[in-house]
This record gives sequence, structure tokens and C-alpha cells, in this order.
Amino acid sequence: MVTCYIGIGSNLGDRRKNITLAIDKINQLQDSRVTKISSIIETEPQGGPLQGKFLNACLEVQTELAARELLKNLQNIESELGRVRTVKYGPRTIDLDILLFNNEEIKDEDLTVPHPKMLEREFVLTPLKEIAPAQVLNLLNADNQKN
Repeated sequence: MVTCYIGIGSNLGDRRKNITLAIDKINQLQDSRVTKISSIIETEPQGGPLQGKFLNACLEVQTELAARELLKNLQNIESELGRVRTVKYGPRTIDLDILLFNNEEIKDEDLTVPHPKMLEREFVLTPLKEIAPAQVLNLLNADNQKN
């Protein structure tokens, strides 16, 4: 099993219910289980069209799935919960992002891990710090050494 961290957000419909349903579906993935759930925070949208506030959280997940398999499963969950990808940074029923995956660095056209903008986004850092403070500190230290 590997440890990964997933960012989760919703700003359409019953936001809290969308997050709860997504967590339940992630917990039902083959060879995967949610082991930690951060508090849910309300945040302003960043970028994109005028839209409602988000509820955001982060999850720690133990999985046997490869990163790309996990991504495909998360995208399927987004679709099942009504996500439609029409406007970049637009409103969504659910958004599931792989933030960290077993300390791996992945750079493909459809998946970049660590998530490329996570250090710029308090709606990711705040809940992630709650469940994985050491990982966030390591990322911030690595980012400081680059600059």
C-alpha cells in the first residue's frame, strides 16, 4: 500500500453532501481506503467566472492502485457526481485532485504530482497541514531551496 493525499472541493448543489458522497466512493475503490479526513473549510473561488464559495478538504488514502489508475477512478467519481468540464476553473459539483502520491514525482500531460499549484492555494494547504503537517513542511522546504 502507498499513501497519497487527495484534495476535494465542491461549490455546486449540496456541497457537503457532494464531498461526503465522494469520500464514500473513494473508500469503495478496489484496494483503497480513506485513512484521514481533514476538517471541511469554506473558501472563495480562485480564478474563473463569478461563482459561489467552495467547501474544501483533504484526504489521506492508502491504495494499491497506481497513480494513473487512481486518477482514472477519481475522474469517474467526478462524472458520477455530475461534474461537467466546460469552463476552466468553473463551478463544479466535485473536484478531486491527487496532491501527493507516495513521495513520487510524476509529470505527464494528464497528471502532475506533486500538484503544481498546491503551494499557492490556501484551500489546499490549510486542510493538508491538518492531516499531513510533515509532508507540507517538506514541500515548503523543497520549494524554498529551489528559489
